[in-house]
Amino acid sequence: MNKIKIEDLMSQSGVSFGTSGARGLVVQMTDAVCYAYTQAFLQYMATQNCPHYILAVAGDLRPSTGRIMAAVSKAAQDMGWQVHNCGRVPSPAVAQYGLQRQIPSIMVTGSHIPDDRNGIKFNTHLGEITKADEKGITAQVVEVPSEELCSTKDLGVDSETECVAEYQQRLVDFFGKQALEGWRLGVYQHSTVGRDVAVELLEALGAEVIALGRSEVFVPVDTEAIRPEDQDLARQWAQEHKFDALISMDGDADRPLLADARGNWWRGDVLGIVAARALGIAAVAIPVSCNSAAEKSEYFQQVERTRIGSPFVIAGMEALQKDFGPVAGYEANGGFLLQNQVNLKGKSLSALPTRDALLPVVATLGWAKQQNLSLAQVAEQLPERFTASNRLPEFPTAQGRACLQKFTENTVANLAEKWFGALCGSFVQADFTDGVRMEFDSQEIVHLRTSGNAPELRCYNESHDAQRVVELNDKCISILEAWREPNCEI
Repeated sequence: MNKIKIEDLMSQSGVSFGTSGARGLVVQMTDAVCYAYTQAFLQYMATQNCPHYILAVAGDLRPSTGRIMAAVSKAAQDMGWQVHNCGRVPSPAVAQYGLQRQIPSIMVTGSHIPDDRNGIKFNTHLGEITKADEKGITAQVVEVPSEELCSTKDLGVDSETECVAEYQQRLVDFFGKQALEGWRLGVYQHSTVGRDVAVELLEALGAEVIALGRSEVFVPVDTEAIRPEDQDLARQWAQEHKFDALISMDGDADRPLLADARGNWWRGDVLGIVAARALGIAAVAIPVSCNSAAEKSEYFQQVERTRIGSPFVIAGMEALQKDFGPVAGYEANGGFLLQNQVNLKGKSLSALPTRDALLPVVATLGWAKQQNLSLAQVAEQLPERFTASNRLPEFPTAQGRACLQKFTENTVANLAEKWFGALCGSFVQADFTDGVRMEFDSQEIVHLRTSGNAPELRCYNESHDAQRVVELNDKCISILEAWREPNCEI
């Protein structure tokens, strides 16, 4: 047995905390490393008044996920915990399964990033881990056996059927079996772990559903930076099948994509606005990167802006619920979080304060049907603010942070106009909540930040015109390519 502090393991292995869990290259996420992280999490849980020594475990469809689930299960069993194997299910499904039973859960997933990487997402018996929980886990000292002793074929009690049924039934009970009757829907399945769950749920709600694009090879669909090939597929399928809408999700099915009848994918922060309105949400917590139509629409009593990442959105929701109700959160990636119970027309929808892909889709489609509107007509009701985002992959995180650190309250005006003034006009103000978000007198926005999940530099833009914002984003990405050069003077 080797004793090691998780904080030291992070630097030695290259596997470190991102959003809600540990992530790294698959070759770095050895059985021993995954065993150690699980051991640290459960040691920490034992100090947090966790009422049951039962752990729910699930995973996505990456090739490495099964091996990591085995290492996670072995660590829990060696510590005397019972494991409920929820199988390959959406992240929100296993989170809900755990919350209903007041047990912690682990989702093995790398979300939307390529399958040379993976991750372990932690939920306590109360919900997603917070930044305080993260500190508690990294402070743990664990004893790790050799690699050959760190995995098992015994993945625990088979709970997949029960987990999926409960996840689907929650939405069917609230929205009703005729909620989507009359909708002709396509589901772009690719390799998302929610591909069959989504088809079954939409059919249970009365929709006619056609499954498309199923892949046995992992496809890294990023709902914030939609690939050109996925845009082309949506338009092609929409024309071919005459859909009312097209639906998809990322790898672990906690971030949605929704396209209208023409195959135009909605931005996640547009979907979030409409879904929250449909659910009668009073106040929302959203990251600083989200579309400002949230405020301009005047649908909500309060809009709280946070740093990017679900832990920060959850903290924002917790603060809002003291004065408002019901409260929700959503992100630019489309993930929708419900802080407390919603009551509409004599039915109740229980809270699920973790990213969910299917709730905002169903809420939006159901509301559009009630209003007798197409998705395009629903979008036309929103203020004309449009967003686009993309990323520079394989941009070293340390280099990206060093570039953005050049932007301070004293330097941002000069640097904003140096790099983006020719595109956007005169600099007006900046927000440093997460990265640097610059607003110009054209009312256009350039927002830059490093990714918390992968070595990427991300760029978010906002403008008054849908075509203009795409062009603006492309031009900003081209400008940022120069920052890759070691000798580039920011």
